[in-house]
Amino acid sequence: MSQVPAATRALRVLRFLATQADPVPLDRVMRACDLPRSTAYHLLNTMIDEGFVVHLAEEHRYGLGVAAFEVGSGFTRQEPLARLARRPLAELVDRTGHGAHLAVLHGRDVLYVVEERAPGRPPLVTDVGVRLPAHLTASGRAILAMLPASQVRALYPDRSAFVDRHGQGPTSLSALRAILADTRQRGHADEDGEVTPGLQSVAAAVLDHNAHPVAGVAVTFPSEGAGTAEVAAVARAVTATAALLTRRVSGPAGAGRAGAT
Repeated sequence: MSQVPAATRALRVLRFLATQADPVPLDRVMRACDLPRSTAYHLLNTMIDEGFVVHLAEEHRYGLGVAAFEVGSGFTRQEPLARLARRPLAELVDRTGHGAHLAVLHGRDVLYVVEERAPGRPPLVTDVGVRLPAHLTASGRAILAMLPASQVRALYPDRSAFVDRHGQGPTSLSALRAILADTRQRGHADEDGEVTPGLQSVAAAVLDHNAHPVAGVAVTFPSEGAGTAEVAAVARAVTATAALLTRRVSGPAGAGRAGAT
């Protein structure tokens, strides 16, 4: 073990934590990565300092930190995912008649990487390169709903993490958790007027081969005149597009997982 580079040990720990459904105790990390206790302890502390691991002291467990997610989602901010998404998003616009976009999580924000505008519709705030608070957007909620609870808690440790745009949206972790639970139950996320008054969005998550959310697909449309049937039709179209992108990102094993956001 003394001959194994420290970088290799750190990557083994990250890979192991990424495969776990929940944070794990130190002993699990030691056994899985073949590390002495002192080595595992010091390595994890270094990774905590850098944001790649979070320590849940009250539970004596370790999980992935925000920095690990940002590195992992870096792939989705690059051209491969954008190229995969452009045609499905264009078809989603044709199907719904409304603008569609693809966003990835970046810290507590979502970063918009692809936007397809519907003909004759005004431009939206969700232009490529724009960042918005994840907890207020449908795309962000779709992604957050598929993250482990420990990662959501690490992203939103206190009320100061909940920025406000128009006096709407969750202002505490418990309120956000309720929204995310509802999102998972319904199979899609939504928001109405929390980003832009008069506009609402519906979104679903795109998952990788580990069922980890790498992006959110959303459609935005005017709130006025949008009946229950239309919103339901948009939600079906969005979840179908997210499922298609999940299959393209993760292969056949990912089929059927998108939409359960």
